[in-house]
Amino acid sequence: MRETRSVLWCFVVLLPIAIAPGLCWADAFPGPSDAKAQKTFTEADQKLKEHKRLDALDAFKKADKQDGHHCGTCAEQVIALSLETGDYKLAVEYANELVSIAQSPAQSGTAHALRGIAQVRQALADHKKNQFADAERDLQLALADRPNDMTVLYFDGIALANLMQDDAARQRFTAYAKLQKPGSMMQQRALRYASAPELGRARMAPPFEFTTIDGRHYSLDDLQGKVVLIDFWATWCGPCREALPSIQHLAQKFSEQPLVVLSISLDRDEGKWKSFVAEHKMTWMQARDDSSNGSIATRFGVHEIPHTFSIDADGVLQDEHVGDSAMEGKLKKLIAQAQQMHPAGVVSEEAKLPGK
Repeated sequence: MRETRSVLWCFVVLLPIAIAPGLCWADAFPGPSDAKAQKTFTEADQKLKEHKRLDALDAFKKADKQDGHHCGTCAEQVIALSLETGDYKLAVEYANELVSIAQSPAQSGTAHALRGIAQVRQALADHKKNQFADAERDLQLALADRPNDMTVLYFDGIALANLMQDDAARQRFTAYAKLQKPGSMMQQRALRYASAPELGRARMAPPFEFTTIDGRHYSLDDLQGKVVLIDFWATWCGPCREALPSIQHLAQKFSEQPLVVLSISLDRDEGKWKSFVAEHKMTWMQARDDSSNGSIATRFGVHEIPHTFSIDADGVLQDEHVGDSAMEGKLKKLIAQAQQMHPAGVVSEEAKLPGK
């Protein structure tokens, strides 16, 4: 490894998104009745269409205030945007409002579901176990109204796992998995939690899918049982090019070990990316985050590159580094742990990939 390391990084403008099932319910609450609030709501909706989420968030809050805090749709939008931006306290605050103004079973179910989800996200962020009990009560009320709601089932499983109620958590994740498309990314994750509910209280790497440069399709959970080093980079990023020899060194040194090195490029130009990879002999696993909203990078909260994440054989996030950082020592320990879990895990790079 090189003795001197870059302390620079490149900035990537990305909006964070939720790393769990999305909110897909139709609006259960009415919009604003006040004329000024209606105008502000229309402006907020336009800002949302323009992907100006923070401006939209402020406008929806203003519309709700102008409506005397009786605009349920305003509150729903504030909650959804707060969950995206990571302001879970604000999401809980507006979910409390929804609970207070709910007038029908459908509205009550939506309100308790949103509050429970916000409380789970807040509990995970704040590391406060007592908040999971509040979330569980709300999610139970929501399930009474919508017993097969996949989003509620998933978050209730997370809450129960963190309350050490593993049998109940296993039931929730199993029910969720049955409602998912067979073999889908989220079904894989739910089945993983159902088999080991303790992972539901770990700092798991967010699930995602990717296609390699040679056209093979995987999900992160396809790589379970192996240590994964994810490297976010781009051809236009100078510090990424400086860090390239370090990543190359790791990929070569541990090529016969249970380690998958996955470089995910943020390049928009596919041709330039492919040419760079070929020119620099980047023979380890290569993928490109070509989604218009940078889906993989945003799931990991990446705002600067180069940015690396070390994930153990159980899928738990272990280390995160911005810039060119020393990782070899930590990877050795994680690989040793993986070999203890899977004694036959010392195989070639090709053989250890899914489908090989």
